[in-house]
Amino acid sequence: MGQVPPPTGACTEDEEDVVVAADAIATPAPDAGDPELAVQQRKGKRKKKKRRRRRKRPTEQEVAARRSVLRWACPGREAVGDHEAGDVGRRRPRVAVELHAHSAFSDGSLSPADLVERAHRNGVKVLALTDHDTMAGVPEAVEAAKQYPIRIIPGVEISAVHSPRDGRYARAKQMLQKLKDLGMPMKLEDVCKIAGNGVAPGRLHVARAMVDAGYVENLRQAFSRGSEPNGKSVVQLVCRTGGVAVLAHPWALKNPAAVVKDLKAAGLHGIEVYRSDGKVSGLSDLADTYNLLKLGGSDFHGRDDKEEPDVGSVDLPVLAVLNFLEVAKPIWHNAIREMFASISKRTTDLNGSKRLRRASSAGNFCILCLSSEDQGLTHAP
Repeated sequence: MGQVPPPTGACTEDEEDVVVAADAIATPAPDAGDPELAVQQRKGKRKKKKRRRRRKRPTEQEVAARRSVLRWACPGREAVGDHEAGDVGRRRPRVAVELHAHSAFSDGSLSPADLVERAHRNGVKVLALTDHDTMAGVPEAVEAAKQYPIRIIPGVEISAVHSPRDGRYARAKQMLQKLKDLGMPMKLEDVCKIAGNGVAPGRLHVARAMVDAGYVENLRQAFSRGSEPNGKSVVQLVCRTGGVAVLAHPWALKNPAAVVKDLKAAGLHGIEVYRSDGKVSGLSDLADTYNLLKLGGSDFHGRDDKEEPDVGSVDLPVLAVLNFLEVAKPIWHNAIREMFASISKRTTDLNGSKRLRRASSAGNFCILCLSSEDQGLTHAP
């Protein structure tokens, strides 16, 4: 007498997590002479073992971070109460934060107002305008943001060089391109010949090439305009003026570790780690090594390019945003206090003492707004 075959719902310990309740029903073994029935039962087994992928649910820490960021980003929003404590484990819409975007004031195509409007349409709650080497578009962005529940962070992407050798080649190419745009075309090969074999070209060699080409009469005329500053000096300048210094697109550097090490010593606060295709793991590890903020953005320009990431499209984790604010808010706090202290010192008329008290009160009010979670300025310096 043969053994009774086990039911199809039977499983080993390893298979237990993929079995559904219907599997508990015993089913006789397929008839060996009925291949069609056997195929159908095999298909049924495969379907039962297939599990749907579930999205990761937020932790208690992430929920708390989300509340804090929203309170700062949307100061007019009704305070988040204890009734949202049940959000732990529930999927919530992400807080869209854009920390790298350009307008028509540099090489972007949209005006600051249009950029703000587009960011709002995309659900962005915090937008940093970071035009190349200028902050001229910030006032327009701040004014436009008054129409929407969106926070503007004034920013700037400053061009700088780091490596004395690699930077010289890059800087020479940029100078030649600028000269070409001004109607003074020259070849890099000619500049390298002037520099000599094995010598990285610099401003002096470009200036001599300009003299040889007849564009200027002497070196003094060629040196009338400067070039990009050193990376360390830029970081130090940002720190002195109440800003947060972040290294943009470090993945484009030949040796990001060396650059980050030097800039960290100068006061660097963070580096870009997140971009449109996700987190760059190597740079994330580098940020951990030097205890730097992990930030990122779309680097949106508004070009007619289907491959360009849209503003607000980079998924910046809410914990990364909270870490940024915890570093940035005290810096902005001190900058505002120093600004108002400087204003009060310049008061010299007969009512100076009264003006001093008014300025101090205004300064303290602004500081309170910046450091408070449920209040805030229209924009931060």
